[in-house]
Amino acid sequence: MALNLDQKKAIVSEIEDVAKKAISAIAADYRGLTVAEMTELRVKARENNVYLKIARNTLVKRALTDTPYQCMEESLIGPIALFFALEAPGAAARILKDFMEDNKDVEIRALAMGEKLIPVENLESIAKLPTYEEALASLMAVMKAPVTKFVRTLAEPNSKMVRT
Repeated sequence: MALNLDQKKAIVSEIEDVAKKAISAIAADYRGLTVAEMTELRVKARENNVYLKIARNTLVKRALTDTPYQCMEESLIGPIALFFALEAPGAAARILKDFMEDNKDVEIRALAMGEKLIPVENLESIAKLPTYEEALASLMAVMKAPVTKFVRTLAEPNSKMVRT
């Protein structure tokens, strides 16, 4: 189906808006996937607040021009699905890593965080990045540890006397 100029502009502005808000981005070749597998991938992306878009590479390149993900332009060759993680930096990588365990047809072409292009081999390490809630919980545990240890140290003489 041919797109008119207004539809092309809408696609470019939509991708550009999402790219400016995204934390990380992945470009993946989706050749060989069935409609059911692609639908499953879209559902997982929607559940994890990951924006998934399939569009012409010329439109995507134009949309990424003034965004932090301009570094991905060289990798946009052939049929590409774009994944933009909007909340957790590793959300898109987690989805694709889990999906690629069952489907070997998906090939990661580019992986970017901020303005840096990351080697594709690092997909697993990006997937292991904590979510916001997990990072906050570990930060609180680290901040709470010295106070807890101090209180235990103050209470130890009394506990030792009772045990004796």
